[in-house]
Amino acid sequence: MAYWILKTEPTTYAFADLQREGRTVWDGVANNTALIHIRSMQPGDEAIIYHSGDVRSAVGLARIASMPYADPKLDDPKRAVVDVEVVRPLTRPVTLAAIKADPGFALLGLVRLPRLSVVPVSAEQWQTLMQMAGEI
Repeated sequence: MAYWILKTEPTTYAFADLQREGRTVWDGVANNTALIHIRSMQPGDEAIIYHSGDVRSAVGLARIASMPYADPKLDDPKRAVVDVEVVRPLTRPVTLAAIKADPGFALLGLVRLPRLSVVPVSAEQWQTLMQMAGEI
C-alpha cells in the first residue's frame, strides 16, 4: 500500500464535496510529476485530502478506488485520473505550519515542491501525520 497527499483548492473542490458525493474522479492534474504519481496509484492506497489556498491544512482521509485511467473528458491519454472515495474527516486538521515545523517532513513534497498537487508520503511520515491528526 502507498500513501498520498492530494491537494485541492477548497473553493474548487472541497473535502465536504467528496463527503457528499462519496466518490469522485480525481482529475485536473496536468503537471508531469503529479501525473507520474497518479499513474503509480493502486486501489486501496490511502490519501490525505489537503486544502490549499487560505486553508493550508490536511483535512480528510480518502482511499484510491480504481486503477489509473485516461481522463475521459480529455483527448489526451497522458492525462491520467483515478477514482477516489471518502473515508472520513481527520479528527484534527493538520496545518502546513505544523508540518513544516517537524524536521521529519523536510523532504516531503508538500514542503519541498509546494506547487505539486499529488505527492507521495512515506509510511513513517504517514504515521506521524496520523498522530498529528489524532487518528492514532
